[in-house]
Amino acid sequence: MIIRPAEKKDIEGINNLLRQVLYVHHVGRPDIFKPQGKKYTDSQLEIIIMCEDTPIFVAVDEKGTVLGHCFTEIRLVKDHSSLEDMKTLYIDDLCIDENSRGEHIGKALYEFTLDYARKIGCYNVTLNVWAENKSALKFYEAMGLSVQKYGMEKIL
Repeated sequence: MIIRPAEKKDIEGINNLLRQVLYVHHVGRPDIFKPQGKKYTDSQLEIIIMCEDTPIFVAVDEKGTVLGHCFTEIRLVKDHSSLEDMKTLYIDDLCIDENSRGEHIGKALYEFTLDYARKIGCYNVTLNVWAENKSALKFYEAMGLSVQKYGMEKIL
């Protein structure tokens, strides 16, 4: 397995994972998420892949098949009236193909992402996880992440 920045040739494999992510979210929150679809169009993915502020990392096998992806976004706080200056790497989406889970690909991809954040001078790495996604929550806790803040709702 190799972990590297995503390339245009990875879009089909990334799309497969985006559909898996959507379905997991749909199962947990069918009131919010549709059962089918994906978060980005192919043209949006091409733009994201090319943008330095939104690196995507992929784990691929020896044939180039995408086994997992990690969408990230570099976020900067500078000269804010109440917040310290800070560079954060936000993980927007981390997914391992359902057929490759349990092979420690997620851990390797997450650690690769942490190393990248350190190299570019980030203070921290942040992410959001849906409360219903218990397996993701368990994974992130095992990776040493802790709660930074809570997002709450009241359905009307």
